[in-house]
Amino acid sequence: MTGESRIPCASIVPPDNASSGTGSDKTGAAAAKAALRKHLKSQRAGLAGDDKRAADRRIGAQVLAWWRRTRPPLLAVYWPLGGEPDLGDTYRTLALEGAALALPVVRERHAPLAFAAWTPGEAMDKDLTGIAVPADLRIVARPPALLVPCLGFDEAGYRLGYGGGFYDRTLAGGVRPATLGVAYACQAAQFDIDVHDLPLDLVVTEKTTLE
Repeated sequence: MTGESRIPCASIVPPDNASSGTGSDKTGAAAAKAALRKHLKSQRAGLAGDDKRAADRRIGAQVLAWWRRTRPPLLAVYWPLGGEPDLGDTYRTLALEGAALALPVVRERHAPLAFAAWTPGEAMDKDLTGIAVPADLRIVARPPALLVPCLGFDEAGYRLGYGGGFYDRTLAGGVRPATLGVAYACQAAQFDIDVHDLPLDLVVTEKTTLE
């Protein structure tokens, strides 16, 4: 899915017995993932300035190419946090080309995400986790296609998030939507897969070519 990055990719691998189920094993697996998340955040923070903007433009081009091929009637995008790829210019282009967009909303913890219709440029507020959402909260059904930001990802399309489980719960029920993971190439990693994890359909980075 991706080529080689000029930034070394994550190399932390959970212990072989991470999924065996004992208390000590679970503690070890949790510690390994916590260490990996810290490492991946550091990797991502290494992209800044012109390099980050160029990578964001390349990722945005892949998102546009994917949308032009698939044309979902409603696409859930995301508001960038903590150094995630900023696709604001891409969202504006999508809207100009007729895409209907939505943003995820956390309405309660330990529950699937809700989604609100969104047009780039409209007034914004924050949900209960402090993430930007439309001030005029127009809740819609779960979109048939989602952009999913990844803190880490592997070659099979499995995603490592921040540990809140919001996307896992969102994808678990009903007819599964199409999923396009978004990450930088340096976020590629090896990590233990949990029983509830579902692979994304595709992960795009600045090294992907879909155009």
